Amino acid sequence: MDKPTLDSVCQKIYRQHPEFKGKHPRVRALTNGNSSLVFETRVTTADGHPLPRTLRVTVDETGKILKISTSRG
Repeated sequence: MDKPTLDSVCQKIYRQHPEFKGKHPRVRALTNGNSSLVFETRVTTADGHPLPRTLRVTVDETGKILKISTSRG
């Protein structure tokens, strides 16, 4: 995935999920021409405990977001 496409996808993710703003994803090429981006961060819960968050994004070669999934802890 080229840098302008990656930057465009990241901006879309940062708008939808502001807790990941400034986090750079790990990029992995998939067999069908798509790419998988994995963002990771830590957020603080209401009672002050840290909670790891992972956001997985599948995008096609043009930068179109196909799927977003998130997990906690």
